This record gives sequence, C-alpha cells and structure tokens, in this order.
Amino acid sequence: MSVIRHCLRSVGLLTYRASSCSAEKRFSLFSDSPTASHWSKVVSDAEKIVGYPTSFMSLRCLLSDELSNIAMQVRKLVGTKHPLLNTARAFVYDSRNNLQMRGLVVLLISKAAGPSKTADVSCQHDMISGIYTSQRNLAEITELIHTAFLVHRGIVNIGELKTCDGPIKDMQFGNKMAILGGDFLLANACTALAHLQNTKVVELVSSSIGDLVQGIYYENSYLPEKNNITDDIGMSNWMEQIFLSHGALLAKSCQAAMELAKHDSEVQSLAFQYGKHMSMSYKLNSDLQPFINGKSCDSSFSLNSAPVVLHQDFIGREAWVQQIKQTPLKGNLVDLEKLQEAIKSGKGVTSAIDLCCYHGDKALEALHSFPPSEAKSALENIVYAVTRFS
Repeated sequence: MSVIRHCLRSVGLLTYRASSCSAEKRFSLFSDSPTASHWSKVVSDAEKIVGYPTSFMSLRCLLSDELSNIAMQVRKLVGTKHPLLNTARAFVYDSRNNLQMRGLVVLLISKAAGPSKTADVSCQHDMISGIYTSQRNLAEITELIHTAFLVHRGIVNIGELKTCDGPIKDMQFGNKMAILGGDFLLANACTALAHLQNTKVVELVSSSIGDLVQGIYYENSYLPEKNNITDDIGMSNWMEQIFLSHGALLAKSCQAAMELAKHDSEVQSLAFQYGKHMSMSYKLNSDLQPFINGKSCDSSFSLNSAPVVLHQDFIGREAWVQQIKQTPLKGNLVDLEKLQEAIKSGKGVTSAIDLCCYHGDKALEALHSFPPSEAKSALENIVYAVTRFS
C-alpha cells in the first residue's frame, strides 16, 4: 500500500485530502457514525484471516504504464471540483472506508467453504491460507469491476456546472478521463476473467456487469429533478434496483468462488444468498446514516433512499407530494433538512432498520451450513457490523 501511495503522490494525486460531504458519503459506510471504529476493526481482523490486506486492487494493474499515464492526466484536474479527483483520492487515503469490501468477502467465503469433497488433493498445493489462487484472482476481478463503475460514475452533467466547479474545458476533460479510466479497468477485469478458464464463472461475473449497468440506469432514471418531487418508485422496485446496482456483483462473485472450488449447486446457492443479503443490509445501513448519525448535509440525503421510499409507501403518494410542497424552501429548492426531520418522525426510518436487520438475518442463515472457522466468524461479524445501530 505504501508503494501505491508513493506512486500516486509522485504524480500529484495526494496533494490534499478531499473533505466534501458528498465525497465522504459516497465511499463510506459508517462515515461520521459511532460504529466507524468497530467496522474498521471487523475488516482489519478479517484481512488477517485471508492472508493479506485487500486494501486496493491488483498491484499488477496499478503499477502498469497505462494506469500511470491515466494518473498523470488526472493530475490536471487538481483545483477543480470534478468528482473523479475525489474518487482517486478516496482509493488511497481513507482506510476506514474499506472500499475493497467486496473482494474481502469473496476471499472470506472462499476460505469458509474450503475445498469441495470431490476436489483433487493434488490441487490443494495451489492454496494460500486456505484459498485457491483462482479465487484470489476472482476477488481482484470483483474489485476491478466495482472500481471501474465508481470511476464511470464520476461523470458530471456539464449543463449543471457552476463557475466555482472549475473551467468547462477541465470538467469536459475530466469526463473523458472518467470514461477512459473506467473502460481501462473494466477491460483488465474482463481479460483476467477469461484467464480463469471457467465458462460458468465467466457467465456469472459478466452477467453481474450487465446487472450493474441496468441498475445504474434505473437509479438515474428515478433521480428527482432538483430534489423537488420524486417518482413513485415503490419498495419492491427499489429492492430490485438496489440488488442490480449494489448486490448482484458480490452475490454472483461469491457463487463464482464456490464454482472455482468445485462446490455443488447447494453450496453455490448459499454463497449467493450471503452475498445478496449482506449487500442489501450494507446498502440499507448506508441509506440510514443521514437519519441516525446526528449529522446531515443536503448532498448526503437522497430522496430515493430506503427510509424515504418506505416513508412514501406508508403515507401514500398524495400525502408525500403534499408534504414536499409544504416543506419550506431554501433558495429555490426544498429545504431537505426540514424534510428529513419530517421523515424521521414517521415510520420510514424504523422500517428501514428492521429491513436491514432482516437481510442481515438472511445472510447469517445462509452461513449455517458452513463449518465453524475464523473465516465464517469474520463473515458473521461483518453482518453484525452493518446491522448495528446506535
């Protein structure tokens, strides 16, 4: 990790720390919450179990000439507010945010399941700390895909920029780099995926990329115009969208890890269920933070987050529209702080907490058939961490 920091510092990406609320909330599960230290300890302990930290993607990719060139180009964005710059800084600065949680879970569930009963004993020499090399490669691939989509999400709408955001030409350049950088990482992931030489694994992981695209498309199509009136998403649609954009990659990667170890369909299904439900509880916890951690800022509060969607379901569409219209304005926009207080007084927040705990319980249930081990305990502790609320 120190090598990575040195390389990126040398090209000027580590000049100062991003401090905007939106950047923090985008990457952190427990940012500014009382459980942040507990989450960091859970992840730190888990990393020791799998043999080495998963605090960044593959070094082979990071130290390549192509990515070094991208880093040099991103340096030109210093001084602007382009989100790609915050994305680059977040990868190397804040270890408490643990961006590489997905790869860590893939490694943990690989070790928890161990080799299958039908596995060739001679193949076990290919294991490091109880994990096959192919499973470690899969964990890196999962992180590369996730990172590629984070970089792609750093594209800004040029038409909505303000003068203080930076020169238009620089922001346009940043958009080009977000597209090219994300494409580069995704191409590396697809190449590494092919090297695994397992048709079912290729099918699983590639389908999760399609799920991500579809989920992000749905998310963007439901974004409210200037945070005024939201579409009537409904909780069932919200759950489907969130699985596609936040759960499918981890769920299918966990299943693929079992396939690489030649486990049967039952074990693969359990791994899929753990990844799915853990991801859902993770996302619900993230959506709840602005409502329960005592701090808020407009950019961290989404009108399409779980507590808001549940609140809207409880009071009905007409009452929700009326509530927004009755909320005082802040400038020309709805005062989200006042609206947030109104939502907190309803049932949406407590229902979101219950739903988070429900998915946590389902994730734990999927682990019941796995033999007792440190890796299994670490997977359970991750669930406990994301279902703990103060």
